[in-house]
Amino acid sequence: MATQQFCTFYVNDLYFGVDVLQVQEVIRSLQVTRVPLAPPAVNGLINLRGQIVTAIDLRTRLSLAPRPEGVEPMNVVVRSDDGAISLLVDEIGDVIEASDESYEPTPETLPPSAKILINGVYKLPSRLLLVLDTARATALEPASAK
Repeated sequence: MATQQFCTFYVNDLYFGVDVLQVQEVIRSLQVTRVPLAPPAVNGLINLRGQIVTAIDLRTRLSLAPRPEGVEPMNVVVRSDDGAISLLVDEIGDVIEASDESYEPTPETLPPSAKILINGVYKLPSRLLLVLDTARATALEPASAK
């Protein structure tokens, strides 16, 4: 039985996973420098040991309510065609394995803003794992519906 490994995290009450091979590192909140006239999802830029990395807030990307005041986001730094990009998430989970047998296509019930960023779901014993499409989530131009 084939399995996939995912780095997991939470945004609001949603449980997401990204293929571990796409993840460069997971780090605590860093100082963000705002970028004038940037798209709404771009929270700003972070300095990651001398490397300038764009920070994208997944709450904004998913059209969710802003993070509560005083709650610092965590950074999931993923590799993209354009280099490293940080996804700002609420909480980091674990690295888990999910069986290919538990995979399902993206549910039709998800809101369109979330559906275009999800590649599918894995039915885990206690919840659903939403597989984030990192290419679409990190694209700076608006994604279009499938």
